[in-house]
Amino acid sequence: MSKPIVLVTAAAASEETQQLLGGAGIELVFMQGTVDEVSLLKAFSCYRIAAVILRGPAPFTRAVFDEAKALKIISKYGAGIDSVDLQSATAHGIAVMVTMGANAGAVAEHALALMLALARDLPRFDRELRKGVWKDPHYVVRDFSARTVGIVGYGQIGQRTAQLASACGAKVVVHSRTRSALPPEMDWEPSLDRLLGRVDILSLHCPLTDQTRGMIGERQFRLMKPGALLINTARGKLVDEPALIAALKRGHLAGAGLDTFATEPPDPAGPLLLLPNVLCTPHVAAYTTDAGALMGTICAHNIISYLRGEIYDRRNLMNCAGRFTTGGT
Repeated sequence: MSKPIVLVTAAAASEETQQLLGGAGIELVFMQGTVDEVSLLKAFSCYRIAAVILRGPAPFTRAVFDEAKALKIISKYGAGIDSVDLQSATAHGIAVMVTMGANAGAVAEHALALMLALARDLPRFDRELRKGVWKDPHYVVRDFSARTVGIVGYGQIGQRTAQLASACGAKVVVHSRTRSALPPEMDWEPSLDRLLGRVDILSLHCPLTDQTRGMIGERQFRLMKPGALLINTARGKLVDEPALIAALKRGHLAGAGLDTFATEPPDPAGPLLLLPNVLCTPHVAAYTTDAGALMGTICAHNIISYLRGEIYDRRNLMNCAGRFTTGGT
């Protein structure tokens, strides 16, 4: 009997993932170069693939699912599944699972690092010192602890980011589609418009959906305080990038800390990355040793259990596939 084949939409997988899957008698096939609809269709035509480890935004469209005759499960190395046609996956009886919460701490740390770097104007000081400019005793920055941080999206990453910002002394205000119990030192704001006018730093932690796509645009930027900061470690397409560029250029926003972009990788010669008040990283917020090991472990267990007719953790299941339903424990 041939081994089940797992397709990895990247050139590598973590050691934890490979050891667990190999120990379960599963063969791994890796994708090299650009992963798009054409390359996915080719992979499914060449191999009888039972499962996919989804790394990055590989486009699982209806056409791909039509070709994936043997596919039973997609296990995302992370939490974002906006590149997957979830409705089509469900219609084809294919489970879509994530590694719920595995990277929450890593992404929250990265968001806080961007906040602190911009709040203390570290990119400017770094640039000027390298040019031979010493400190100006008349230029001082405002304490981070004197700022109000707005958290949009209160899932596990949003919660961890809120905790870290609060621990550093900032006032935290939360907005999300569903209201949750908050620590007494944090405020809930049901109106996004009102939240925008209250905060000094806006940090995005919501998934990309039809409802959230472009949710922060020209009107929202004008509602924000002059000198406010934007942090986005969620999805680039939550933000209208031309509107962001305009707000940064005219000085209404003091800066932006971005780990995600509308198009990845972004054009290094494009107007966004050329702005001196933009601090950017290449979608690496979740890439830490501990988060990577945990995501790899959960990702593998999702597949091993599902191919055995079981669910590793029902919270990781994002759709109703076969006899399994979402939610619960």
